Amino acid sequence: MAKAILFLGFLLVFLGLALPGTQGKIISRCEMVKILRRNGFEGFEGTTVADWICLVKYESDYNTKAYNNNGPSRDYGIFQINSKYWCNDGRTPGSKNACHISCSKLQDDNIEDDIRCAKKIAREAHGLSPWYGWKNHCRGKDLSSFVRGC
Repeated sequence: MAKAILFLGFLLVFLGLALPGTQGKIISRCEMVKILRRNGFEGFEGTTVADWICLVKYESDYNTKAYNNNGPSRDYGIFQINSKYWCNDGRTPGSKNACHISCSKLQDDNIEDDIRCAKKIAREAHGLSPWYGWKNHCRGKDLSSFVRGC
């Protein structure tokens, strides 16, 4: 019995290593609040840090390696930045790559480039309307709970 349990444990570890998931660094809500405040998101293009935290929650659930295949394009990283307009993934025909960045750079644990691109998107849109997670779950709601206690 002990050998079977040991083998099962080994098998699970092996499968975990052989089949890596899409789990990146998960940034805690309060750590994300600090990062956004430090990077000038409060009041940026008429938004609040609570708007951005809600956006990140519903777009990526705070996962730096988040990925979503939309068919003709894909969304990458903690802000779910789209390959049709903002980054280059080498797979999206007619990609504009307005942030001048490889989409894979939006999936690493360093989110400085993600922040620059997200701010560019919000600046050009004069707000957060390009993000469906924000439009569908956050717009027009009391978002104070997203920053409470941070």
